Amino acid sequence: MYLFHHGRLFTRDERRPYLEDGAVVTEGERIIAVGTSAELKQSYPQAQPIDAHGQLIMPAFINTHTHIYSGLARGLSINGYHPTNFYEILDGMWWKLDRELTLADTRASAYATYLECIRNGVTTVFDHHASYREIPGSLFAIAECAKETGVRSCLCYEVSDRDGEEKCDQAIRENADFIRYCQEQNDPMLAAMFGMHALFTLSDKTFEKCVKANDGRAGYHIHICEGLNDVEDSRDRYHMLPAERLEKWGILGEKTILGHCIHLTEPEMDMIKETHTMVVNNPESNMGNAVGCSPVLRMFEKGILLGLGTDAYTHDMLESLKAALAIQRHHNRMPNVGWNEVTTMLFHNNAEMAARYFDLPLGVIREGAAADIIVMDYLPFTPLSADNLDGHMIFGMNGRQCRTTMANGRLLYHDRRFVGLDEEKLSAEIRNTAEKLWGRVNR
Repeated sequence: MYLFHHGRLFTRDERRPYLEDGAVVTEGERIIAVGTSAELKQSYPQAQPIDAHGQLIMPAFINTHTHIYSGLARGLSINGYHPTNFYEILDGMWWKLDRELTLADTRASAYATYLECIRNGVTTVFDHHASYREIPGSLFAIAECAKETGVRSCLCYEVSDRDGEEKCDQAIRENADFIRYCQEQNDPMLAAMFGMHALFTLSDKTFEKCVKANDGRAGYHIHICEGLNDVEDSRDRYHMLPAERLEKWGILGEKTILGHCIHLTEPEMDMIKETHTMVVNNPESNMGNAVGCSPVLRMFEKGILLGLGTDAYTHDMLESLKAALAIQRHHNRMPNVGWNEVTTMLFHNNAEMAARYFDLPLGVIREGAAADIIVMDYLPFTPLSADNLDGHMIFGMNGRQCRTTMANGRLLYHDRRFVGLDEEKLSAEIRNTAEKLWGRVNR
């Protein structure tokens, strides 16, 4: 049992959004009490205290789209890599990298990702993995790292035709085997989806195999309309819109996540809304890849459930939040749009999306919710309240201000030190693995 106390408590609970000197009590995986520091210290004297020292106590963050396979890519320079379009980015960087990933590299990538998530107050991730050098067992290796580090994870493998039928079939089996494993284990911290890359890398034959292997057990996690490749491929080869192609194969639905969705048409948005399919915006990645700006405002008008991810460009959800607001205002040439949409994506919709895969309520501090709690170091020079917290987050805060992270009642990070993990040893092992990987990529 833990008692977070003496903090400015922001709950994201409409019934009790803010307590000036707030406290939270956790027992096991749940929050059991929310109140003032004075009353909860008196009611739960046996709880282990975590003093916030007047700083912010908040719900932990959720990332609804990332890529663990890129965990060892930061700072990597690939010989001859000078992309001029999105396909060249994929083929010259990311596919070149994932074709070298062994199981050891996948584990190191997972550790690197999870450590950074914890440092930035992220306790739940939806990952979309690829490691085409060594596919079998890759999701299971990531799951082991997730359990060790304590980060709640919904995993899938990126099926693609890009490396031939044998590799494609292995990727399909990896998804199917991991979905079965998650169903059997019934671990509240682990879930599975059926992953696919993007439509222009998937034939109808592969779609048929994926649908058969999934057999309706899980939703799909797939990139769609990230670049114009999907639009052109669907139009030229299949004479339909990308979303129509997904609908044809039964991919759309309330448990499916569509990543990016930049080049959607109005009929496709209507199709996504009607099927209750989820969408994730990844603003920094979209800008970095020069693929365009997602029609966030229009999707909100349509009533689509739209979340915020990072595409592994960062593990700081506040960084992604800032970028999401800036690109919407820049693209629409309106300095007064996007605020409600981007904050709703991160602080409400991500939790609603997670609820389709995990049982306990996430993204909120209230009795009965998952004990996913962070303490943020932030003492502003200006007034701070429940009414202007989002403004402070956008203009004054970043993920590295996280000082303490708890996930599902397990303390992972306290006063900027990892709990139960040898950070120095892990970091050395990750760096050593990355150095060898970089050598293979550029050999």
